[in-house]
Amino acid sequence: MELQGFEDMPDVTFRRLTGIRKRTFREMVSVLQHAEAHRKARGGKPNHLAVSVRLLMTLEYWREYRTYLHIGHSDGVSESTAYRNIRWCEDTLITSGAFTLPGKKALVGSDRAYEVVLIDATETPVERPQKNSVATIRARKTPHAEDPARRRQGDGHDHLPRACGRPPA
Repeated sequence: MELQGFEDMPDVTFRRLTGIRKRTFREMVSVLQHAEAHRKARGGKPNHLAVSVRLLMTLEYWREYRTYLHIGHSDGVSESTAYRNIRWCEDTLITSGAFTLPGKKALVGSDRAYEVVLIDATETPVERPQKNSVATIRARKTPHAEDPARRRQGDGHDHLPRACGRPPA
């Protein structure tokens, strides 16, 4: 599956749609194609989606923050396949190092005035304690607060039957 209708699209419209210029898109595609060739050099099942389509899925996810289900549905793949492809594109582009922003020291040391503020709002896995960790076991063994609805009413002799000398209520 190849991209259709993007070659003749004006650069301004392409940037509005994806958030990047066509030149940057082509550079990203070449980095991903090189990584794909290196990954498939040992063999393996080929991906049915072209690298450009997978990159466009990733850009849609970043730009519009669409769910994997919506992206997968619009590209004709399952939700898990969309997740796997987007995650691969993200990881490959990060490890390439070609598309990183300058660090804080480089920004402070430069004479250029920046007017853009970026906020990282990516999804991260939830950190939960391990099931067999010491803190979890300790929390399970501590007595819970007594439930007021279950408190016994009366003088404390309700566990005795009336025949044994429980005072009448």
